[in-house]
Amino acid sequence: MEFFRNPNIDFLGKKWYFLAFSLVFSVAGILSMLFWHGIPLGVDFRGGTLVYVKFSHPPNDDAIRAALGRVGLGRARIQRLGVPASNEVLIDLDVQETSEKALDEGKIKVINALETNAPAGKQDLNNSSALTLANYLLNKDPLHAATDANQRYTDVAQRIVNYRDKTKGGVLSSFDDLKGLVDPAVVTTLQDGFYLSDFGIYQVEIVGPQVGKQLQSQAKWAVIYSLAGMLVYLAFRFECIYGVAAVVTVFHDTLITVGAFSLANKEISLTVIAAILTLIGYSNNDTIVVFDRIRENLKLMRREKLSDIVNRSINQTLSRTILTAGLTFLTVLALYLFGGEVLHGFSFALVIGILIGTYSSIAIAAPILVAYQDWRTKRGARPVIGPGGKAIEGKGGRPVPNRARAKDSKAGVSS
Repeated sequence: MEFFRNPNIDFLGKKWYFLAFSLVFSVAGILSMLFWHGIPLGVDFRGGTLVYVKFSHPPNDDAIRAALGRVGLGRARIQRLGVPASNEVLIDLDVQETSEKALDEGKIKVINALETNAPAGKQDLNNSSALTLANYLLNKDPLHAATDANQRYTDVAQRIVNYRDKTKGGVLSSFDDLKGLVDPAVVTTLQDGFYLSDFGIYQVEIVGPQVGKQLQSQAKWAVIYSLAGMLVYLAFRFECIYGVAAVVTVFHDTLITVGAFSLANKEISLTVIAAILTLIGYSNNDTIVVFDRIRENLKLMRREKLSDIVNRSINQTLSRTILTAGLTFLTVLALYLFGGEVLHGFSFALVIGILIGTYSSIAIAAPILVAYQDWRTKRGARPVIGPGGKAIEGKGGRPVPNRARAKDSKAGVSS
């Protein structure tokens, strides 16, 4: 299948427009990382406390943010979880302690911030532990239990908490929900000492700063090793300049992708790093296709200028590039639109990266080869790009035929 039949687009003639485009987005991303949003690392890398909250109604992010600000949590980040109908929110607190005390403090602070109309003297049943319920029931003794009171109320409290968390998703909307689950006397007693808020905290997690720093280091080295591996492979498979061009191209793609996260103020998590590593391979694969066609055409078009050979090679692979990149882009776009909040950062990186990676294989990688060859020619050095990786060019960037080189060699003329 072909989108274009014998295209003849002068890509190298537009290299300055491509350079301007790349400079604009690269500089914008660098400025954002240095002066505006920085590199918005997720909790995986910077450490922090994650509080998972479920509401009985669609939550208002602005109201939640304002409530957290009133209790000194103004730097907290709010993120929707799951489908909108689930009414779940992830609150990322900038608390980097790893103790059990810090875990409880984070939960208590969020509860205090969100509980705006708590009745005096009553506790929140939706955010009470089984131990709190058991102690309350043991003190009130609504079942008039005998010697086994402690065990009976512990079982009742655990049954209520399990029903609340596993069946009702963490939020009881009415005390009537407990009818049929426990004795009516227990329900009546709970109504005297508890009330039902419109939210429930069902999970709290902590990622320590030491773990975050270790993950940062591992992510950095993963990217560096992948780039180094590509450089070695391409230098062995083609020529060193091909490897350098591919690594520069991939660095360009990575810089723009990370810059897009900074400009959009989206967090970079472990899944985003996985997406970036995927893009490094994807962009490099697309670049290798163009490079391989250039190498083939160098053998067939010996009398052509290198810039013409590169242009011809890009045009010959253009249909394949658009077909594969287009289908991949549609897939990741669907993932971005319908994949949910958990995959939002991963799919956003893929959407940006595939667009930039496809563009750079045409607009960045190939022109680097021509620019390097022109630079060597101007210095009077022997070119390094040619059939089989051998220097074959003469004056003006035109390849010298094998017979001419042999004749010159016999006459004592250096080729």
